[in-house]
Order: sequence, then C-alpha cells, then structure tokens
Amino acid sequence: MLTAQQALEHLLSHAQPVTETQEVKTQEALGRILADNVSSLVDVPPLDNTSMDGYAVRTADTQSSGSLLRVAQRIPAGSVGTQLEPGTAARIFTGAPVPPGADAVVMQEDCEVVEGAHDQVQINTVPNLGQWIRRRGEDLTVGKTALSAGTYLRPQELGVAASAGLTHLLVKRRVKVAAFFTGDELALPGEPLKPGGIYNSNRDTLLACLKSLGCDATDLGIVPDRLEATRQALRNASQDHDLIITSGGVSVGEEDHIKPAVTAEGRLDLWQIAIKPGKPLAFGAVRKSNQSADGEAWFIGLPGNPVSSFVTFLLFVRPFILKLQGREAKTPQSYFMRADFDWPKADRRNEFLRVKVNAHGGLDLFPNQSSGVLTSASWGDGLVDCPPGQPFKKGDLVKYIPFDALLH
Repeated sequence: MLTAQQALEHLLSHAQPVTETQEVKTQEALGRILADNVSSLVDVPPLDNTSMDGYAVRTADTQSSGSLLRVAQRIPAGSVGTQLEPGTAARIFTGAPVPPGADAVVMQEDCEVVEGAHDQVQINTVPNLGQWIRRRGEDLTVGKTALSAGTYLRPQELGVAASAGLTHLLVKRRVKVAAFFTGDELALPGEPLKPGGIYNSNRDTLLACLKSLGCDATDLGIVPDRLEATRQALRNASQDHDLIITSGGVSVGEEDHIKPAVTAEGRLDLWQIAIKPGKPLAFGAVRKSNQSADGEAWFIGLPGNPVSSFVTFLLFVRPFILKLQGREAKTPQSYFMRADFDWPKADRRNEFLRVKVNAHGGLDLFPNQSSGVLTSASWGDGLVDCPPGQPFKKGDLVKYIPFDALLH
C-alpha cells in the first residue's frame, strides 16, 4: 500500500492550475484567486496624516515640558490645514493631514488647554521628531505591487485592493467540481428509509467542503449500484467540470462499479493507501465526449464510510483542488500537543484520530474511533496524526492538525 505522502505526491504531480480568468468587482472577489499582479493607483496614505487626536506642533517650539503654544487652526479629518507658523499648534484629529511646517503630533492626553485662554495649549511632554505621523505612501506608493498573482483573497486583501483604488480584480475562474454518491442503500433526509437503508451524510459533508474551498460544486445526487448508471453519471459529470468526486463503490466487491466504469470511460489508478480511517482511494480521469480543448476531467473516488470519506477529502482532495486553483498546496499547519490519553496498540497504517483540545491544554480522544461514527468529527476539533507502528502514552507529545487548518 502507498503511504499518505506517496499518494498525495502522485495526485499533485498531475494537477495543473486552471488558466481561465474573469474580472469581478473588488467587493465580490472574496475567496477568489488573483490571476495577475495588481499595482496601487494612489499613494497610501495620500498625505502625511496623524494617527492620534491631539495637536500638531513644531519640535523646535516644544523643547521642554510645559511649552505654551497658540492654537491657530483646527483640522478635522477630510480637511487640509495651512502652514503652521512658529509658536503655534494645530488642533488635529485622527486621519487628518498634518499641516505644512508641523513635524510631530502630541496626543491630547499629553496636552492641557490653558484655563481662561481657549486659544492656548500647554504641551506636557517633549515630542520626538515625526511622532504619531503616518507618512505619505508608507503603506503603498503609486505603481507598487499591492497584491501578487496567486493570492487567495481574504477580507484583508480586499481592503488592500480598495485602499489602492482598485474597483475590479482579474481572478481565476472557480474550479468546477461534480459530485455523486453510489449505493442502493442511500436515501436523502426527508425520504422514508427502506429496510437496510441509511441517510446519505457524505453528500452534505463533501458538498460543504467543496463550497468552503470556493469551488463551483454540482450535486449529481445518488447513482444506483449499476455499471451503466455509473458510466452515464461519469459521462454527464465530465462535460463541464474540472474534477469529479464520488463517495462509495471504490472497493473491489461485486457491487463496486467505480473501477470498471472509470476504466471504460477514461483511465484509473486504484490505490490502497496505508491510512486509517480510509484505505481505498481511486484517482484517474474521465474523457470528455465533446472533444473540448481540455479532453479530460480529473476523477477522485472516496470511500463510502463517512469518516473515511471526510478524512480522505481533507488529506487528498483538498490539496488537489488548491493546486487546481493555483494556490500553494502546502502541508497543513500542525502542532505538537500533549495527549491526555493512552494509545497502546498502534496500527500498521498511519492513523488519524479524532480529538478535542481540553481546558488543560491537552488532547482528549473521542471514545469511538470507528470510520462510521461521524459524530467523532463533529465533536472533535482536529486530528492526531499517528505514524504507523508507534504507540504513545498519556503525557506524550503528538502531532495535532486542527480542522481549521484543513477546512479553510
């Protein structure tokens, strides 16, 4: 069996980023991938301005504590002051341009208005040159790269783009993913369960994972456990999608039709990966019958057990999609944390245990680690990555991967 790292390297060696782009409004670009470098249209900030409410002064006039200055002007944000004359100060408010001649700002807490003389202020501290002044262009200058191609656009990146004066951004089109689910035992919530039936949890789990990654996800529903039905679903899914993912049917039983269906409609590597939960994982491609320039849609078949499906999506499908998007498919952030439980019987496979951080800074284990118990993933907030054949004891440090690092 392949190791998890070997399987991931194989997937990523095949993924090629989408090349099509589209222009969107900056405020509608959240979660998209920037297709090209963008440069600032303005200096940010456009003028020297104050970061504090207070008084703009000349340091030459404030060489000692207690200096008295005449308040000659008042400058709120959005207005521009006049030349600051020697011996005067300007009342100034956060964000307002510093008037010519001023070379420091003293915050109002360090100043005192002189009683009976509303136009005089006492400066009670000696300011440093440039104190509380944000210089023109200290964030961005005209023509400077504000955001680089390949950047995943979070709220803070949209703020940078807006500060640079950019109303529209050129982004990669969304990766298009089709998903369907095999199993005659499956039903949708709200439908009556027949004898031996079970509600399809993988549908909601995997579609939500796809949407959280910013994919354009298409739900093709439940496909009967028949070869021709599986082949037809693959043909339909391949036409307008970059990737097809399925859940179930990737083993080698008589009712598992994914392998022969994908082989007939394209090409397939069928793996057994040395991980737990999740061992069977299929990877390949399905031909597009419309003979488009991109002649294949990638295919990844996940196990049917809900925890196995969820964990293999996080470990393999997610980085594959990140690379299709043009993002860096880097190893998810992990931490060494204290296990507050024993794990005496290590499996020969790489295990991923569902755990939760407790109030004492350690990790608690969900008591039932079965691949069919999805509540273990809902209860937990991450996974412990257990190397094959390595048991550990309570108090040992283990590698912890939070779900937040795998879902966003």
